[in-house]
Amino acid sequence: MTSVVNIAAYKFVSLDCLPELRLRLLDEAAQAALKGTILLAEEGINLFLAGSAEGIDGFLGSLRADARFADLEVKFSRSGAVPFRKLLVKVKREIIRMDHPAIRPEAGRAPGVDAHTLARWLEQGVDDAGRPVVMLDTRNAFEVDEGTFTNAIDWRIERFTQFPAAVQAHRAELEGKTVVSFCTGGIRCEKAAIYMNEAGIPNVYQLDGGILKYFEETGGPGYEGKCFVFDERVSLDPALEPSVALGV
Repeated sequence: MTSVVNIAAYKFVSLDCLPELRLRLLDEAAQAALKGTILLAEEGINLFLAGSAEGIDGFLGSLRADARFADLEVKFSRSGAVPFRKLLVKVKREIIRMDHPAIRPEAGRAPGVDAHTLARWLEQGVDDAGRPVVMLDTRNAFEVDEGTFTNAIDWRIERFTQFPAAVQAHRAELEGKTVVSFCTGGIRCEKAAIYMNEAGIPNVYQLDGGILKYFEETGGPGYEGKCFVFDERVSLDPALEPSVALGV
């Protein structure tokens, strides 16, 4: 059975009174019997939670009642058991650490490409302007080893804070091409695309919703292997089935 609903979501939005917000979300998630992690920072929210469909719906309803999260976009998958051992709500300096405070997605995100458009580009080999399309994996090397897009650029970074230096060292690889940055759920490639745009690299896009939304909407054409996830499922295949069958 796959009775447990798993959600992943993030939003770059200015937040204040973080200790109070932390306690409120901790209480709401606990009341809904959810487990997983919620990260809060002045730049926004990032969450990975699991529980019953009723619990997830109730929590999302409460969260979206806050105007700052009203348009929160969520990625869904299912599993046979909850893949998290406890509930954590943490206040951090960044919801995804890059150590480049000038990169503020809330002030204006880089252009995005949706899953169906990307699938078409990959089948064509070029974008709608006729430029070659290259996929740029912004994840850590151990995540890439679980699976990635065919012929994706992989700079073997060990943590996301190394990404800016890798761009500067390898930017010649990107010249004359349409670059689509991607990651698990979209949060890293959003910052990555902004950084590359501000570094003067043209024709850079981010994959909206990341690999998980691409799997959810297209079934994963052009992707080889599985997508690593940071919970007890270990990784998900393009049908969003986990490597480890929880609850069996």
